[in-house]
Amino acid sequence: MIRFLRRTGGENQRDKALKDKFEFNKTVQHGFPHQPSALAYDQVLQIMAIGTKNGSITIYGAPGVEFSARYKEVVSIMQLHFLPGQGRIVALLDNSLISLWEVLDKGGQSELSHKQDFTIPCQPGALPSVTRPTALCVSAAGDKLYIGSEAGSVHVLQLSSSQFDDVLSQEGALQSLPEEYRVGKALGAVEAIREDPRASTSILVGYTRGLLLLWDLNRRSLQRCLPGTQQLESVHWSPSGQQVTCSYSDGSYQVWSLDDSEEQRVPSLLYGPYPCKAITKIQRFITSGCTFVVFSGGMPRASFGDRHCVTVMHEHEHVAFDFTSRVVDFFTVSGAKPGTVLDEPKVLVVLVEEELVAIDLMAPGWPSLTPPYLASLHSSAITCSHHVSAIPSKLWERIVACGVQQKEKHSSAEWPINGGVMKSQKRTSRDLLLTGHEDGSVRFWDASGVALQPLYKLSTASVFVTEADQPEPIQETDEGHWPPFRKVGCFDPYSDDPRLGIQKISLCKFSGQLALAGSAGQVLLMELNDESTEHEINTYTMDLLEENETFRWKGHDRLIIRSGPVPLPAGYQPQLVVQAMPPASLTALALQAEWHLLAFGTSHGFGLFDCHQRKSVLTKCTLHPNDALALEGPLSRVKSLKKSLRQSFRRMRKSRTTARKRPDPTTKVREANARLAEQDLPGEVELAPVQRRVEARSPDDSFTGMVKCLYFADTFLRDGSHHGPSLWAGTNAGVVYAYSLEIPTPEHRNEQPIHARFGKEIQLMHRAPVLALAVLDGKSSPLPEPLEVLHDLAKSPDLHGHHSLLIVSEEQFKIFMLPKVNSKHKFKLTATEGSRIRKASLVWLGTPPSGNSAGTSGIVTGNDEAVETCLVCLTNQGDVHGYSLPSLRLQARFSCMRKEDVTGISSCVFTHAGQGFYLISPSQFERFSVSAASVTELLCSLQPREPEAIHPLPIPEYSPTVNQVKPEDAVGTKKRGRVMENALLTDSRVLEEIQETLNASPPIKVDIDMNQNH
Repeated sequence: MIRFLRRTGGENQRDKALKDKFEFNKTVQHGFPHQPSALAYDQVLQIMAIGTKNGSITIYGAPGVEFSARYKEVVSIMQLHFLPGQGRIVALLDNSLISLWEVLDKGGQSELSHKQDFTIPCQPGALPSVTRPTALCVSAAGDKLYIGSEAGSVHVLQLSSSQFDDVLSQEGALQSLPEEYRVGKALGAVEAIREDPRASTSILVGYTRGLLLLWDLNRRSLQRCLPGTQQLESVHWSPSGQQVTCSYSDGSYQVWSLDDSEEQRVPSLLYGPYPCKAITKIQRFITSGCTFVVFSGGMPRASFGDRHCVTVMHEHEHVAFDFTSRVVDFFTVSGAKPGTVLDEPKVLVVLVEEELVAIDLMAPGWPSLTPPYLASLHSSAITCSHHVSAIPSKLWERIVACGVQQKEKHSSAEWPINGGVMKSQKRTSRDLLLTGHEDGSVRFWDASGVALQPLYKLSTASVFVTEADQPEPIQETDEGHWPPFRKVGCFDPYSDDPRLGIQKISLCKFSGQLALAGSAGQVLLMELNDESTEHEINTYTMDLLEENETFRWKGHDRLIIRSGPVPLPAGYQPQLVVQAMPPASLTALALQAEWHLLAFGTSHGFGLFDCHQRKSVLTKCTLHPNDALALEGPLSRVKSLKKSLRQSFRRMRKSRTTARKRPDPTTKVREANARLAEQDLPGEVELAPVQRRVEARSPDDSFTGMVKCLYFADTFLRDGSHHGPSLWAGTNAGVVYAYSLEIPTPEHRNEQPIHARFGKEIQLMHRAPVLALAVLDGKSSPLPEPLEVLHDLAKSPDLHGHHSLLIVSEEQFKIFMLPKVNSKHKFKLTATEGSRIRKASLVWLGTPPSGNSAGTSGIVTGNDEAVETCLVCLTNQGDVHGYSLPSLRLQARFSCMRKEDVTGISSCVFTHAGQGFYLISPSQFERFSVSAASVTELLCSLQPREPEAIHPLPIPEYSPTVNQVKPEDAVGTKKRGRVMENALLTDSRVLEEIQETLNASPPIKVDIDMNQNH
């Protein structure tokens, strides 16, 4: 046991300094919230809120202004309503609870805090429907909350005192109805409540049966009854207070004029006469000379019952915006000015289940408006991610310019939701997050700040002839058809061909070259072009099984390149395609732009391609004779039940045999402890952690030949005096292959070929998959990236000392001295903790000195002590570990995610600055940091307006195009001289006279007894 003892004479000073640089923070969430269920908008503060089915509430304002909170238990948010201008929001939950949240300022920074919960009071033993809210309405002043229940009653909550008052019961409503409207059945649940926009003395209550009651709050009496014949869905009261629009379950809508003597107007079934779906929400605005109607649903059931649409009608324009997912809710941003009944909708914002879509209603043709946040990351399913730090300004500008060309058809209007103030510091570095998708597209995201903004989209589907080739042309607007559909949004859940999926991405930020690896063995080398071109794409086939003629591929076929010149838009354009045979999914990819080399790996082996001379350099088959599953491919549906059962029985028999042969471990532990007690041990010793016995993996396991990582390095491979280019490959069986590369000088690069000489083969004893490889120079610093030294962003590596090779497998880390491959350091993670490594990366911790730039390898020009390089890994338990180099000592351990979150663990990607991204849902990235010096903090504030500064309701004016309310029809008015609260005034002289009268008169106190029955 003496060999397991370690002396603790004093910890390395460098390791102590490294520990202080670790700090774990979960900072920002990027993307679109998963399963949205509610939407709200505050026109006073210009903010909106989204609630989800898992109980999270997020408030959005200007880019970078975001406030999030989540309930402790899993609840679904049914409705959200802002208190205008107060920074407070009311949420209705599926458990009949009503919650009040408020944005509070804490230390110059605002955050969303939970204030109070409410439930409708009831008598003991009452039915659940009595306390189940179905409709909420916030008063214009923001001091009351009207609540409608499933039992048909209406209550009012005084938010200042948290007191409930009964306003209207269903029995009282039935008694107040005229005889002709009493049909002997209940009114149903309250579907909608609206407050009178002219005054807060009346409310409009809509019931499921279709009946609407205009109720006087002061007199506790019925003012008017609006009978509907269908089940009510939604109600909209115009700002003028003269017209009410209702939508019904049969797809019709109806407009009522409150100052009109007509009993009822005929409902309008726009997409009839055949049965239609319900119009779930409708808004009708009075603009200059005509009306603006916006509603969701209402499509014909038989023909277009599967469409998710929002219809907009204005004058002669009529468009049914067609979405690819269900419409949750929508609102319009108004451009109305105070003092007018005209309400000009500027922007239509629609929340659907998978994205947020905005329509510019002021621009001709109503184009889409790109939101600056809430990007639909999962417009096609994400298959891989790749992060690149410190993008050069020239490359960044070219990528942004190509993205702007793609948005030429979109509106250039400013984003109207711009409330709050962002206080986060703008980062000077330009960082890219690239996501590969199932449909063969790659999306470029600006990951420099707190908001993940889309920059550019690259599609590779046009290069290949797919299974869904030559589809019918899709028209954005089906002119001449009814309804007039127009496709909007970018979410597309369907893929034309699963072989198009992007599996690996490699971007050289200095040369601008981009390499993409797909699901059918295709590797595309792309270059950035500022103009659209048309050229033929050459394909080069590399057979990885040319030495094994007995193996036969049983999986999918390769993709076929389009023949002839292919039109390519501005942006990244393919220069060549390397096709690996068999066409299995790519598992590893490496691009060396300085040497013009491209390496790729599959489950059958790896290959090396010379991009300059466009020829194959090396192919290596790594298949084991028992790797039969590697011949079927990931897309194969053919499985042998007989073989599967045979392998299962073999595993069971092997585990039983091993268990019988294994001695009792407790006996050896007791004997070792007894021997240690008898020995005179040194003063201070530290016992090594108890190590589990980890059996070496059998070579009979499936996919042992899969290549997991590829790495280029200029190091000492043959001897310690001559260094040169080399290629390293790690496999699933714990084997590392090393090849030395003989690259001609630039003068002879065009004529002489590149030769790859086999150098070494390292077999790890535990046979665990090799996840990552890296070469450390004489100062234990990672080698710089290609072209990094040439651009003066990193120091030249130390080529005088001994280099070392870092091997990261699923179970342990090892450092070998080169070129003799002698073991120097190792750390057995699985043996000591029982967890396995899933992701690993080299990161630098610390802040570079001002005026100096740090390369991605962690080397700082000017002061090497400012930044420390370390190894960071993510385990299958969801923990993030940090280790020092080259000692491989554990410096930090943080719990990052749940071990059951398999998607999050598999999707994690680390950045060179000590940050990371992982998917918390198919549409959202969680951002975290393990570095104390590199934290992307979300700092913002929201300043609610004072009550006297809030003008929730404009004073309506007379308009010849709108019917006027007669003075005798104005309900609940209080008179003092010539002043009337509910009068429609626009004359400035009259307004000045009213103001002088109010200033000269004593205040009027009106006491209303809400419990008094009239």
